[in-house]
Amino acid sequence: MKFEIKAIQENASTLLRRAGYTFQYEDHGEMSFVRPLASAGYPRFHLYAKISGIDLLISFHLDQKAHTYGEETRHHGEYENEGALKAEADHLKKFLTPIPPTDY
Repeated sequence: MKFEIKAIQENASTLLRRAGYTFQYEDHGEMSFVRPLASAGYPRFHLYAKISGIDLLISFHLDQKAHTYGEETRHHGEYENEGALKAEADHLKKFLTPIPPTDY
């Protein structure tokens, strides 16, 4: 699943950590984060974030379990816009979207 957060106002890593995600690594400007749903580490949300100007591009999926294919990169994941993945996307969008200033 992919979506974009326009005009973030804080450091992307800090925002995602506050949302419960743990930083894993950065590769060519793309940061990897995970948020386990169980103490064993799986299932977990696996998120990739990239800064584009002042916007944050997010691509994420739900890993059901660790990959079991040796050196291959395939794994047991969910990518559809439904269920737990959709609920997490809605949560992230609300959490990460900047609140516009109010006029008093």
